[in-house]
Amino acid sequence: METKKKILLVEDDTALSNVYKSRLDMEGFETHAVSNGEDALSAAVQLKPDLILLDAMMPKISGFDVLDILRNTPETKDIRIIMLTALSQPKDKERAESLGVDDYLVKSQVVIGDVVERVKFHLGLLKHEQ
Repeated sequence: METKKKILLVEDDTALSNVYKSRLDMEGFETHAVSNGEDALSAAVQLKPDLILLDAMMPKISGFDVLDILRNTPETKDIRIIMLTALSQPKDKERAESLGVDDYLVKSQVVIGDVVERVKFHLGLLKHEQ
């Protein structure tokens, strides 16, 4: 029995967070949800998730700052990070990429199945790129 891959879901919209958590749990992941950047940083260190789904627009600490801090912290620098955001501007994507994001998905352009697919891909659970 292999251990479940851990996913940290960082999303301040509770309804959306619940939908994603249910789906990821159903797909066989161990999903932990937090609703802000501060909790995301402490959870990343404590849980050592295999992948983080990170919202960009959050109170207090933005997803970009969270990404920057995680990438500059030795114990979290190698965690796969997918940004899932409402920001569709190329400059936002470029900023995320310059900070070391693994993937950048715009909420209005993807359905939950696409997100699950990308999660599996980044965790090496899909044999080929979709």
